[in-house]
Amino acid sequence: MRIVLFCENKYAIDILKPIGDEAEREGGNDVLWYVHRKKIADFPLKDEVVWTNSVQEVYDFSPEAVFVPGNIVPYYLPGVKIQVFHGYAAEKKDHWVIRRYFDTYFTQGPFFTRGFERLAKKYKDFEVLETGWPRQDWIFHNLHTFDAERERLLRESGRSKIVLYAPTFSPSLTSLPYMQQALVDFVARKDVLLLLKFHPLTKPEIMAEYEQLAAAHEGMLWIDDYTVTKYMLMADAMISDTSSTIYEFLLLDKPVVTLRAVAKDIYWRNMQQPEELCEAYDEVMTDDRMKQLRQWVIDNYDPHLDGLVAHRMLEGARDYIRRHGVPPYRKLNLWRKYTSVKTFGRIRRR
Repeated sequence: MRIVLFCENKYAIDILKPIGDEAEREGGNDVLWYVHRKKIADFPLKDEVVWTNSVQEVYDFSPEAVFVPGNIVPYYLPGVKIQVFHGYAAEKKDHWVIRRYFDTYFTQGPFFTRGFERLAKKYKDFEVLETGWPRQDWIFHNLHTFDAERERLLRESGRSKIVLYAPTFSPSLTSLPYMQQALVDFVARKDVLLLLKFHPLTKPEIMAEYEQLAAAHEGMLWIDDYTVTKYMLMADAMISDTSSTIYEFLLLDKPVVTLRAVAKDIYWRNMQQPEELCEAYDEVMTDDRMKQLRQWVIDNYDPHLDGLVAHRMLEGARDYIRRHGVPPYRKLNLWRKYTSVKTFGRIRRR
């Protein structure tokens, strides 16, 4: 099967990589990464995989399956276009918006499957298959890979726990403007090493501000890395806001504190004021009710934590092709076509 891993944003790299790894392990597949020229100036896997930043080359590759963790994919590309999602943030409105670019949605767990099956009945032009989320495969195989690094960080810092601050970048949802003093007080009062790991789309001036904060205070460490998953594995607890990383962390059965998270249902400790941080941290680390809430998330958001998500996705793509053939392109209205061309440009058709 000819596979395209459609990587528009840097955060998509470690979502797509397990699919590429499984396709290579299987054998008999040709894999091409599409990497957006402007949004990913330095592709970390450039020496490891076959990739291009030319949509024309993707079209000429004539893919049979295109895996996409973003909201849009060029309609004119051949291949079954598969939405694999960029996280678990069901409270974000765009998570449920059907833009008509995808032939099938590969959902993370029962909660998402039920929602997209309802939408499939309404729109009648896409399918839904529950597979789990591909980044969970990497997590499954690396649960203890960073134990030695974790112990080194704790030893060097003289602290006993690691806490990860991983906020969203969205200006209307982020906790970044409000948390600086609370974080300073937190590392002063609690026996923790605080890792600051921000979304790649966070404004550079805000990143610079927090990097300086970390340099000025013991117990804080600035993390400059394209992936957050490694640091979730090393951390004992997380501080965030309205970010899909919350759910990834809960799926590890670890406690979370947020500031003013926008969610219909809260399965963690949600603060209304930054000054509550120390108290909230103590609560999530000791309250058994929080563990029960985390188990609900595991059962409903993504119970597919077996390391076989990418395998199910590849099988799902092959099954779609067996039943429907390879779509030559995606039928769209003029506005969606215009948006696709404006975003990714035109190609020369064969």
